[in-house]
Amino acid sequence: MTAPLILASRSPQRRAILEQLGIPFEVVLPDVDEREQGPAEEVALENARSKADAVAQHRPGELVLAVDTVVSLDGRIYGKPADVAQARRTLTALAGRTHQVVSALCLIGPGGPRAATASTRVTLRPADPRLLDWYLAGGEWRERAGGYAIQGRGAALIGAIEGDYTNVVGLPVPTLLALEPGLLAL
Repeated sequence: MTAPLILASRSPQRRAILEQLGIPFEVVLPDVDEREQGPAEEVALENARSKADAVAQHRPGELVLAVDTVVSLDGRIYGKPADVAQARRTLTALAGRTHQVVSALCLIGPGGPRAATASTRVTLRPADPRLLDWYLAGGEWRERAGGYAIQGRGAALIGAIEGDYTNVVGLPVPTLLALEPGLLAL
């Protein structure tokens, strides 16, 4: 593969994971409206496909990767909070409970489109108002599905995870490599 991977994502976490793996990539931001309601896997797949399609139209023949990650509890999707009050409500709803983090990946390029999903169960610790105040004051909740970042201060909110940690960060590496094993040989 001579062309670099095109990452159709605004996520600094996805960029960091690709950099840690040594996979060369270029970022091209997709301009799409994301779906926010419905079954988590369906929503994530539709959003990932939409992002990949939007970028692949302008980069024919290149390998485009788009990812969408959603947080779901009891059939409800908790997206990126709009403000600190919504972040508090989201984290309070998730506190002491186990939710699903679902990521969908879509690759478009030579060989046609391919997609896959990954799911990780995450249990947040019971609500502690002081801990929640501390976390929210740091601002890390911004632009985070479910209002937390497991790889940052949000680790203090976590009670347990079952499944792929990189999925919770935003890019499930085992799923990505299953879709495109040659990425590590770029």
